[in-house]
Amino acid sequence: MTSSPEKSAAKSADPVDSLVLHATDNHVAWITLNRPEALNAITPDQRERLIQHLSHASCDPGVRAVVITATGRGFCAGADLRGGPPTGGPQAGERVAGERVAGDVARMIRLGAQRLIGAVLDCEKPVIAAVNGTAAGLGAHLALACDLVLAADSAKFIEVFVRRGLVPDGGGAYLLPRLIGPQRAKELMFFGDALTAADAARLGLVNRVVPADDLEKTARDWAERLATGPTRALALTKQLVNASLDTDRTTAFAAEAAAQEINMTTTDANEGVAAFTERRTPHYRGR
Repeated sequence: MTSSPEKSAAKSADPVDSLVLHATDNHVAWITLNRPEALNAITPDQRERLIQHLSHASCDPGVRAVVITATGRGFCAGADLRGGPPTGGPQAGERVAGERVAGDVARMIRLGAQRLIGAVLDCEKPVIAAVNGTAAGLGAHLALACDLVLAADSAKFIEVFVRRGLVPDGGGAYLLPRLIGPQRAKELMFFGDALTAADAARLGLVNRVVPADDLEKTARDWAERLATGPTRALALTKQLVNASLDTDRTTAFAAEAAAQEINMTTTDANEGVAAFTERRTPHYRGR
């Protein structure tokens, strides 16, 4: 997928900037994986840049929605296993080549894939995945961690870990059961079969499937609609929904009341109430 924000992205001397394109258009941050020759498998440097862009989107008042997409025929083939030691692992020269000690793998996952998925879940702006092609392993979890998922009709989702003799990481065993239940999640993870976009939508993993040529337009329409909404109310709503899956009713109700209290101090909440009483369309400013 090639979006117009990519064309306007500022050039940088940092080569990672050419592999993770970033531009803001109409208050929407477009984050585009750009390693089409590798089906957008994520290197450690790319992962860190993705986390950085999501963090900046949270605190930038000029950003009110985020789209994560990719170029070429793949959305993301997962983590790039050929990219060398990931950030957080042993530094060159500290150990004998190939040596591994207890804790290295857990640290690698915690500081790597899990941080990336956490950055999507914790982003204070609504995040849309525009899945243009195959999303496998960590790539599938990157998409499923987003608040809304749009998929081209040619897209596929693959829990590829079992094919490599690996345990799912990047939050897969956390995300999938909450989206489709434990039995369906186990089916996908045990067999590692490719799931078509239509089947993913039927299971509830995808909000909408569109023709490939319409993916960018649909993502833009959805994102710009979100970007004109009450940004802080959306952030608090996202937090409530995500937290509700891990808590009891009493705690959820208390969080809901606290969120409403906080939200009523915002300009947008006052504008929404005023527009309702004045029978006009509200104009939200994201504050």
